[in-house]
Amino acid sequence: MNPNPQPNNPLHGITLEMMLTQLVEQYGWAELSKRVPIRCFYNEPSIKSSLKFLRRTPWARKSVEDLYLQFIVK
Repeated sequence: MNPNPQPNNPLHGITLEMMLTQLVEQYGWAELSKRVPIRCFYNEPSIKSSLKFLRRTPWARKSVEDLYLQFIVK
């Protein structure tokens, strides 16, 4: 049995909430809204409202995942 079922997936085991929380801690909402320009990051931002939007909007989720991958490579 393979201990890591998805060895080529760097996001395996990382929830969207974990990603978003770490990005907000690193950049803050203002900088995050510049890097990923979506309304839920600059208009009364919250983790809960952002997660709701990201879960139903594939392009926005992909943008956050891409930024997170850049963040963890640093």
